[in-house]
Amino acid sequence: MDFSRGQPGDQEGGPGPGLPGGLLWEQIEPPSHHFSPEERALLYEEALYTILHRLGQPEPNHVTEASELLQYLQEAFHMGPEEHQQLLQKVQKLEKPIFCLKATVKQAKGILGKDVSGFSDPYCLLGIEQGVGAPGGSPGSRHRQKAVVRHTIPEEQTHRTQVITQTLNPVWEETFILEFEDISNSSFHLDMWDLDTVESVRQKLGELTDLHGLRRIFKEARKDKGQDDFLGNVVLRLQDLRCQEDQWYRLEPCTETYPDRGQCHLQFQLIHKRRATAASRSQPSYTVHLHLLQQLVSHEVTQHQAGSTSWDGSLSPQAATILFLHATQKDLSDFHQSLAQWLAYSRLYQSLEFPSSCLLHPITSIEYQWIQGRLKAEQQEELAASFRNLLAYGLSLIRRFRSVFPLSVPDSPARLQSLLRVLVQMCKMKAFRELCPDSAPLPRLVTEALRTGTVEWFHLKQQHHQPMVQGMLQAGKALLSLVQDIVGDLHQCQRTWNKIFQNALKVNLFSVAFLELQWLVAKRVQDHTAAVAGSAVSLEVGESLFQLYVSLKELCQLAPVPAERDGVLALDGFHRWFQPAVPSWLQKTYSVALARVQRAVQMDELVPLGELTKHSTSAVDLSTCFAQISHTARQLDWPDPEEAFMITVKFVEDTCRLALVYCSLIKTRARELSAGQKDQGQAANMLCVVVNDMEQLRLVIGKLPTQLAWEALEQRVGAVLEQGQLQNTLHAQLQGALAGLGHEIRTGVRTLAEQLEVGIAKHIQKLVTVKESVLPEDAILPLMKFLEVKLCYMNANLVQENFNSLLTLLWTHTLTVLVEVAASQRSCPLASSKLKIALQNLEVCFYAEGCGLPPEALHTATFQALQKDLELQAASSRELIQKYFCSRIQQQAEAASEELGAVTVKVSYRASEQKLRVELLSASSLLPLDSNGSSDPFVQLTLEPRHEFPELAPRETQKHKKDLHPLFDETFEFLVPAEPCRKDGACLLLTVLDHDTLGADDLEGEAFLPLRSVPGLTGTEEPGEVPQTRLPLTYPAPNGDPILQLLESRKGDREAQVFVRLRRQRAKQASQHAPKPGR
Repeated sequence: MDFSRGQPGDQEGGPGPGLPGGLLWEQIEPPSHHFSPEERALLYEEALYTILHRLGQPEPNHVTEASELLQYLQEAFHMGPEEHQQLLQKVQKLEKPIFCLKATVKQAKGILGKDVSGFSDPYCLLGIEQGVGAPGGSPGSRHRQKAVVRHTIPEEQTHRTQVITQTLNPVWEETFILEFEDISNSSFHLDMWDLDTVESVRQKLGELTDLHGLRRIFKEARKDKGQDDFLGNVVLRLQDLRCQEDQWYRLEPCTETYPDRGQCHLQFQLIHKRRATAASRSQPSYTVHLHLLQQLVSHEVTQHQAGSTSWDGSLSPQAATILFLHATQKDLSDFHQSLAQWLAYSRLYQSLEFPSSCLLHPITSIEYQWIQGRLKAEQQEELAASFRNLLAYGLSLIRRFRSVFPLSVPDSPARLQSLLRVLVQMCKMKAFRELCPDSAPLPRLVTEALRTGTVEWFHLKQQHHQPMVQGMLQAGKALLSLVQDIVGDLHQCQRTWNKIFQNALKVNLFSVAFLELQWLVAKRVQDHTAAVAGSAVSLEVGESLFQLYVSLKELCQLAPVPAERDGVLALDGFHRWFQPAVPSWLQKTYSVALARVQRAVQMDELVPLGELTKHSTSAVDLSTCFAQISHTARQLDWPDPEEAFMITVKFVEDTCRLALVYCSLIKTRARELSAGQKDQGQAANMLCVVVNDMEQLRLVIGKLPTQLAWEALEQRVGAVLEQGQLQNTLHAQLQGALAGLGHEIRTGVRTLAEQLEVGIAKHIQKLVTVKESVLPEDAILPLMKFLEVKLCYMNANLVQENFNSLLTLLWTHTLTVLVEVAASQRSCPLASSKLKIALQNLEVCFYAEGCGLPPEALHTATFQALQKDLELQAASSRELIQKYFCSRIQQQAEAASEELGAVTVKVSYRASEQKLRVELLSASSLLPLDSNGSSDPFVQLTLEPRHEFPELAPRETQKHKKDLHPLFDETFEFLVPAEPCRKDGACLLLTVLDHDTLGADDLEGEAFLPLRSVPGLTGTEEPGEVPQTRLPLTYPAPNGDPILQLLESRKGDREAQVFVRLRRQRAKQASQHAPKPGR
């Protein structure tokens, strides 16, 4: 990207106030980095001269070969071979410069103390010895001798430092320029001496501090007066030095007496004087270096661009070598080098693409070394102009940051961040504040640039979206595209750009952009809606208005918090501009959804979508339609509470209407598809799909309160509507629709159930007609196979809710059929046994291991009564007699009243003798059954049921005359095995009778003692002391026992009839002497 090129629309807008130097945006033109052919030739000559007269050893990472440097120069200056040779020959003929060694004596440390005080008064003599090379190629191998400088270098070429008194670590910081002719045979010499002044012995004794000092006094006494002491020397070959050196050198002794004589810190720089080039003669060194730097950096950037890479600020070894040699030879200070780098880079940045971070290093260097007085007036003006130009150029980039730093380029945010950092650092510089005192604060300049740039960007976008054909629809679409672009731009500002400007300058870009754009948008939207309101709104225009409304709503949701803006927004209350279009929006929403539902049903083949998804395609399309309606409602989200309520009522009404329309359409579609079908199974399959579709619709409808946010709406309209109005309106609509759907679903499930009920009833009827030779378990197999096939089919084709509803209907019907059949088979135990086993298997089938009906749904009152009846009907007569006695034993156990009297016995069983011993002790409180107010009681003892004890005849006690409390005290023994005594229903029946001479004996009451509770039968041990048992007397049930009724129905069973006859007789006797209340 070339930042110097203007973008379309950049010329829109007025001048940017506050720009440095009073420049307008349009007046900013980056300075050119190109030179005229004459300037380029002079600069090329200067660079050639620098390479040809190179001095010293090369620096690390620098290029050694001159040919390589010359080749690079030829490319950097775009010189042809012929022109290059001409200039090279010209430079070779030029006079050589004066070669100089710029030597700085910094300091020394650890030198010898030659004075009596233990210190020295050191000074240095230094110069260059020419024409003599160090023997052996090493200065250190030269013969050590005193006064090397004094004896070998002429006095006029010898330089002397100041004397630093009384120190072993002197600091000089003195610089000397030493000329030489040939670097190959020239050596640098430095001698360090201790200045010796004439002092009296008394003065020296006063300075004496130790024994070494006394020894020095005697030594000085032997030497000549005023003779300085040698401290050491440094000898270096110039050809061994690099262009710049900064090291500590060891001071060499002349003898081995004191080999360690300390170190001396020296700095060297090999420089030129009187360079013969035209540029050096006519221009300041700083200016020439600036132009050379500019030319080489321009070439470096161009080379990277040609290779499709971005220059990172690093110079190639060739460029670094040439610039280093030139700066060194011209003896440019670090400050002037940094200044030249800043001027060159800041100019090039305005015309070539390279990272702005490259400007940070010279900014830091100038700031660190800034002293205004070291610059000439013209240099100060040049630096000030560079500040103003870069600031103006940077602001122009910020103004156009959307196009200059597009997010489509990955490193754009980093580049903008780097630019802001450079501008911030530049404006913080002491040099900037001193040279540009009138510049406005950078945040204010940036804010104004962003505001102006935002307005320009808006006009550019508006022009871009200008429709080719003028019309209301086209204008609306153009305005919609513009608003969408603005929303997208603000999102980018919020997510990416605002953070960069906030961190760098505390400037809220998002607020600036939003406040500018919302005014511009509001004016154009208001004009458009006013124009639309004056004409009929077509469906296309209405849709365009709705999308515009949604986009504006999204735009307003981005508004900064009130603390970040002043006053109201121009877009506040914008929904009122669209109010006339709301009815058309609602109507279109319903029309589109209805058309889609009709199309979806017409294309539906009523086939399940998959094994897990049992509804068809139209149900999916319907769910999508409802989701779209809900989405439209959420998009609309009308701000006015009362109007929002009415809009929601309309949405709910339309949704419920669509649901009922769908039910009608899908049933019609099922009839159409099944009309030509001969396979009834296929018709049933379609009916399953229809029911599932309706169930899916019911689930979707049930989510309306959540999808339309009724709870939030209720909170909004609470102050506008009457209490309960929302519930009465919206919920009534929803419940009405759900009730209608529920009825449709139940009707469909009932139809499916009716198809199966016929088969179930048929198989149950067949069950009781199966031959007696067929086992009951085998007799029910056809019924179970029929259910397995049909229920598996229904389970595979119905959703779980509808399948459970179907099971409930089938279970109720099955129980009804079983009850009817069982009633017709009461006298047939075999048939009842089959029905009993069928009921057990049907319960397991409908439960389906927890996947079918739950136990509470299965175990209805009808089921429990049927189960009990079949349990009795399937039993044999003897089993029924046994159950009868079990019930009488239970009745005896529950009897607490002795209203009929009681009988006391002691009963035990001796297993060793297999004898049941009964001691009948007494009876008490018997009823007076004779006319004389008394009775003639006796007790009849029998072991029941009789089929378990067929060999044992009943026993009787003696008859007692006129005694209501007879004391019998009689013992009876029954020879009986223990096994039948332990069975259910086995009991000792004690029948108390009133003896009548002329007629039948009257019944006083009955008592039943369960034999399994008799001592001796409950365990293996023989009974010990047998306790008395008092048994209240009881009567048979007056309403008839169901077991007796069942036995009575078995006319062909003699044993049953005999048992029933005896029991009926006892019941008749009981009914004749039932006690009166209150006895």
